[in-house]
Amino acid sequence: MKIVIAPDSFKESLPASEVAKAIKRGLKKALPESKCLLLPVGDGGEGTVDAIKNSLGLVEKTALVTGPFGDEIQMTYVQKGELALFEVAYLVGLAKIPIEKRNPLKIQTKGIGQLILYLIEQGMKEIYIGVGGTSSNDGGIGIASGLGYQFYDKNGDELLAIGQSLFEITDISKEKVISIPSDVRIKILADVTNPLCGINGATYTFGKQKGLEPAKFQDVDIAIENFYRKVAPEMLKLDGAGAGGGIAAGLCAFAGAEIVSGIQTCLDLINFDEQVADADLVIVGEGRLDSQSLSGKAPIGVAKRTPNGVPVIAICGSLSEDLPPLPYENLVAAFSILEKSEPLEDSLKNAAIYLEDTAANIGQILALKKN
Repeated sequence: MKIVIAPDSFKESLPASEVAKAIKRGLKKALPESKCLLLPVGDGGEGTVDAIKNSLGLVEKTALVTGPFGDEIQMTYVQKGELALFEVAYLVGLAKIPIEKRNPLKIQTKGIGQLILYLIEQGMKEIYIGVGGTSSNDGGIGIASGLGYQFYDKNGDELLAIGQSLFEITDISKEKVISIPSDVRIKILADVTNPLCGINGATYTFGKQKGLEPAKFQDVDIAIENFYRKVAPEMLKLDGAGAGGGIAAGLCAFAGAEIVSGIQTCLDLINFDEQVADADLVIVGEGRLDSQSLSGKAPIGVAKRTPNGVPVIAICGSLSEDLPPLPYENLVAAFSILEKSEPLEDSLKNAAIYLEDTAANIGQILALKKN
């Protein structure tokens, strides 16, 4: 029996590669002769690049860029040939910012633009960027700054390229801008379709979790909208432009990037269709399976790409009450790994054990059918 194990990460608990390994350990207890192929995946959120890295054997490297507080730091990226991938969360991920410093209007994303230019200097022709899990809400002006754009207030003083400066920008200089070569393709791996502005936009949807006070939502949203009406009004109608606190909009407007489906691109890069062609079973998973999972997230993205007739089973941290009846697409069953009522902290800590136990139980059921 060939089993393809293609889970997403369990947020705040385990990366996708460790989820896949735990599931394999459990299955092997009941099905020692099974062939388990580990294909960890991601849908553009945090952990996507790590999943692709593990599947493709990409080399991890670093570059010196401006950090979230203006200091210089080494930022990680992965590379193979003329292909490079990185996540903005490596620089400004929420987990990297101490709670007492979480102010999305003060976080600098200039280093993202700098890294893009560095990768181009190194000969990269295809650059994939995951934009999930950020701590910033600057509307993408940090990206522009990293590419050489400069912003000024009404007195002619240069402004720091942070969200707070959106209220003061009156002039923009392109004098030091470095253009992106036409043969370089930059693609944004996105797991959301939120617009840049409005009630479903970056600020209203993600601002609170980043530390922005709800009382400021309207003013910040208007400031971002006013900025883009002047420089790139088309961004206000672009699905997904709100990803990463507007970083997606900045990448599209100033670096000529294109927003693509995170999970579909991930599956393309790891040659999923070829790997799953002769599979007997596919196992997917994520921290919580809910109705949002059915609109582009990793588990359903994998299920949709799995050949008809090959069953897909989900092993997840928890299952939401709003899930539709199964089967859905090729997903025929879903299991929660939670074995008992306990504090969330303990569940996150013990996830690998629970994953292994759940997979072993599923393996026992499969063994019955085999016999």
